[in-house]
Amino acid sequence: MDQGIGQPVLRKEDFRLLTGRGQYSDDLNAAGQAHAHMVRSPHAHARIKSIDVAEARAAPGVLGVLTGADYLSDGLIPIPKRDILARLQPDVARRPEIERSHVFPIEAERIRCVGEITALVVAETKDQAKDAAELVRIDYQPLPVNTDARAALEPGAPRIWDWAVDNIGLEHERGDKAATEAAFAAADHITRLEIQNNRVTGVPMEPRAAIGHYDGESGEFLLEAGGQGVGSPRDALAGLFDVAGEKVRVVSRDVGGGYGTRNCLFPEFVLALWAAKRLGRPVKWSGERAECFLGDPAARDVLSQAELALDADGGFLAVRVTHLVNFGVEGLILLPFARSVDFVVGVYDIRAAYVKATGVFTNRGPISVLRSAGRPEPMFLIERLIDTAAAEMGLDAIDLRRRNVIPPISTPYLSATDVPYDSGDFGQNMKAVLKLADWDGFPARQAQSRARGLYRGIGLANYIEWATGVPEERVELEIKPDGWVDLVAGTMDSGQGHATAYAQVVTELLGVPFDCVHLLEGDTDRVKFGTGSHSSRSMRLAGTLMKQCADEIIEKGRDIAARVLESAPGDIQFSAGIFTIAGTDRALSIFQVAEAAAEQGGKLEAGHEITELMTAFPNGCHVCELEVDVETGAVNILRHSAVDDVGRIINPVLVEGQTHGGTAMGIGQALMEECAYDSRTGQLLSGSFMDYSMPRADDLPSFDLAHNTVLAPNNPLGIKGAGEGGTSGAPPAVINAIVDALRELGVTHVEMPTTPEKVWRAIRAAGNR
Repeated sequence: MDQGIGQPVLRKEDFRLLTGRGQYSDDLNAAGQAHAHMVRSPHAHARIKSIDVAEARAAPGVLGVLTGADYLSDGLIPIPKRDILARLQPDVARRPEIERSHVFPIEAERIRCVGEITALVVAETKDQAKDAAELVRIDYQPLPVNTDARAALEPGAPRIWDWAVDNIGLEHERGDKAATEAAFAAADHITRLEIQNNRVTGVPMEPRAAIGHYDGESGEFLLEAGGQGVGSPRDALAGLFDVAGEKVRVVSRDVGGGYGTRNCLFPEFVLALWAAKRLGRPVKWSGERAECFLGDPAARDVLSQAELALDADGGFLAVRVTHLVNFGVEGLILLPFARSVDFVVGVYDIRAAYVKATGVFTNRGPISVLRSAGRPEPMFLIERLIDTAAAEMGLDAIDLRRRNVIPPISTPYLSATDVPYDSGDFGQNMKAVLKLADWDGFPARQAQSRARGLYRGIGLANYIEWATGVPEERVELEIKPDGWVDLVAGTMDSGQGHATAYAQVVTELLGVPFDCVHLLEGDTDRVKFGTGSHSSRSMRLAGTLMKQCADEIIEKGRDIAARVLESAPGDIQFSAGIFTIAGTDRALSIFQVAEAAAEQGGKLEAGHEITELMTAFPNGCHVCELEVDVETGAVNILRHSAVDDVGRIINPVLVEGQTHGGTAMGIGQALMEECAYDSRTGQLLSGSFMDYSMPRADDLPSFDLAHNTVLAPNNPLGIKGAGEGGTSGAPPAVINAIVDALRELGVTHVEMPTTPEKVWRAIRAAGNR
């Protein structure tokens, strides 16, 4: 069976995982380990007047109780910030203070959101640590609370950080304001919407856990914890503990989901290492689900005022947007802030645009990246604007899109927000998905629903992404004489199937057996360089580097084979893993050449790295068809179709799985997911699965998927990246379908998440109007 590029090879890692041999963070234990439990603030905003730990220290099994005062006395600093935005988009206006983190892993003086850590109890067992934590006495002075971004800008609003006197952390403008104003002045029609893109979080299947080790003799730290990369946490920890990078080792084994939320160095990880150094023994922390709801970063949470200017025939003239982004207590990674500005024109030929975004601090938890970071917000805006404009002007929403979509890109297209789209055929995406979804047959199906007393709607949405991520990446390939291939990469698998897909690329390039490729990720002792997996970057960058390594290995192998076969290197041909003298049957396998290299004291190996940005623009189109029960507001998705352009597909099975996951996450945001806070107290109201609802299998249909492959022009394999498009394409398709179903009742918009109650209220409000 062909197991190279493009083949639907089943995941080689699944047998190990399905038979219980995975090594997730909480599966790990160390000899002599102690257990940590975090004491967390019940207040959203408060000063810490005093902490009494005497009773807790005297409790059975307790080895130590540490506070923020202890942390400061050790001279430690806030958690270093990954300011990706400053590197990728240095033109974004910023205040100097936003460049660095002000968040300590354990707070000594002031609490700014519910769940911040105020003390750390370490004991012989986990239960002993939890029991003792209840004995820590903290005297809090509550302070005024604000969780609303708009209210944060009002005079007299509670100040979150002393340096941000107006609660503003970041401001940014993009586009041509004068040209946009002129276009709006000349418009025949203007459509306006105010949209709240709801705050959601990743909720990986595996709650976070970690073991911290410290070697007092060598001064070396070891962190064992699941994450989306090991290089960045190592560098951050080295800076925090003020040691050389080689003194810190980070190991990440199997990871039960990432989605961007695990691209941070978490407070608990820092505290486990600090406690291990303090106590002289390994310290393990295992997070409970409620802790992770409090401590995992969230995403989205953008309030937008959006306007679309059109001429009398429906031509798009300009778009104008203001974003108000609720950072909560901190914007941990700021790239989504910029991306929400970059893509307000979507895939449409709109020649004037102006966007202003403001990021504000409140007493919510922190914001970071989440699958498709910063692209779902503008995609939702433009696609809802188009459907609304079509209804207001009496035009067909599909025809309106066809008229304004960017033509097939053969040369780079610079958008009105200065984004250089490099490839894509967006009109073909629409054409293909309309056929896949049987759009023309919808009226008949709508009539069948109506006969059953249900309102059926259909909605379409285009999307485009800017897959970037931090550029640094390295891959090493070594051909072993014993018939194995070692592949070392700085990326990190959290369920994507790297071991399978990477092996397919190596098999294709070098002609070696699929099963002989051994992938190593997630250990800074072996991974010299790399910033992990995010932004659909893994295969795009790792594939490029695998190609460079393979080319170098083939050239080295040709020279070695020529010496062994006593031939000129120019006469040596390589194909399907065999070096052959042209026109003869004299040949050596690539493993025999590796053996010859070893006999000569060398290795058949290569290593390459990328330090420059390598972007790509995955894109696609989604169609959702659903029914609404107007008596209850319940929404039932019947069909969901998608056509994606992810560039070259390495493994269709893996891409389909990633597309399913991204689409499910997008539908979850549209219908049910929300990090909700009490506006008076700042308490998280959706801090468990009793309150934070996620889609189950029976909430979703089987997706209809297809691909419109346009190769990326800037990498040798033509890869763009897969897995994030559904989080951008599905939400506007779902909401467009709901509004389509209910438009005859007077409903013009429903905010996400469109819970049955919210849909029911929208129907009643429209009827009252």
